[in-house]
Amino acid sequence: MKQEERFERLLREFERVGVDPNTLSAGLAVREEDALRVLSALPDAAGPAAFLAELRRVVADAPGVG
Repeated sequence: MKQEERFERLLREFERVGVDPNTLSAGLAVREEDALRVLSALPDAAGPAAFLAELRRVVADAPGVG
């Protein structure tokens, strides 16, 4: 998948979940794969709080963290 297609997919997932990527901190270092995994696990309109909570869980469960 080309970079442009991956970016478009990521934006569609943010929109589906109800997260405005423009409001996320620029310093939020998240791998694209992790963001997509989190977004795809959330229901439609879950919102930013659900996204951040699930993202924290995924990052905390990552090998080498904690």
